[in-house]
Amino acid sequence: MQEPAPTPDGQVADAVKDNWVDVYAPAWTRPYLRLSRADRPIGTWLLLLPCWWGLALSMLHDQRAGLHDLWIAVGCAIGAWLMRGAGCTWNDITDRGFDGQVERTRSRPIPAGQVTVRGAVIWMCAQSLLAFGILLTFNWAAIGLGVLALLPVAIYPFAKRFTWWPQVFLGLAFNWGALLAWTAHSGRLEAPAVVLYMAGIAWTLFYDTIYAHQDTEDDALIGIKSTARLFGDKTAAWLRRFLMATVGLMGLAVIYAVKPEASVLALVVALGGPWAMGWHMAWQLRGFDTEDNAKLLQLFRANRDTGVIPLVFFGAALLL
Repeated sequence: MQEPAPTPDGQVADAVKDNWVDVYAPAWTRPYLRLSRADRPIGTWLLLLPCWWGLALSMLHDQRAGLHDLWIAVGCAIGAWLMRGAGCTWNDITDRGFDGQVERTRSRPIPAGQVTVRGAVIWMCAQSLLAFGILLTFNWAAIGLGVLALLPVAIYPFAKRFTWWPQVFLGLAFNWGALLAWTAHSGRLEAPAVVLYMAGIAWTLFYDTIYAHQDTEDDALIGIKSTARLFGDKTAAWLRRFLMATVGLMGLAVIYAVKPEASVLALVVALGGPWAMGWHMAWQLRGFDTEDNAKLLQLFRANRDTGVIPLVFFGAALLL
């Protein structure tokens, strides 16, 4: 195994420059916050946005909104931050043998020696318990879904060892909030939420395949599987398929959710969400270059905006 790459003050190689953890957080907290990827907020956004999609479409579905929905939105935001942190901590615990062999991940807290495995386990449990406390403020159906979410979260770090499609398992975990937030509002899981969940999985395949192309050479050397390695020079064609699946499935979810009660105008506005999201994904495709890691990371991070776009349209439809 190679020695961890030295970084200033223990900073992680692919962290956002001058992020709040490296600049403002007390020094003793930084290794743990880096373990939770608090210095790289894009993952929290990618976990949170499907939650807000599910909540917005659920409100559109039954044309009902209240103060508790505001709490669901806030609770999902806090829970996404905590569970993304717990999930990343679990990922780094299970991947500690691999991370030291990959250039981009060698500076992470565990392979860099900033956090012990025991300390990481305690930190993961603390974050999970706090998130569970928030989950308990939702209805029983949502609580049950929240507990079930632990299954794909637990499996994901091992997926790249046994399948060329680990991004599917990431999609299963990262988009679970679409099911949970819909159910937290409505009290039951319904078909539009499931279709929306499938759209989110297709979106995850899109953005995480882009992300995985940063590590293809190192992954090949150590035997890690990914869709980036599987697709190779055919990746752009696969990304187009994921784009079409995302837009088509989200459009179908919108029709199922909005059609029974809302106005035709609300339906048209809400359908503008997946349409505009698709154009943003197409813009990413135009800049996709497997040989430019900086561009790959930029495109991956741009998916925060990709996910916000349909939310804006859903919010506008709610006002009609």
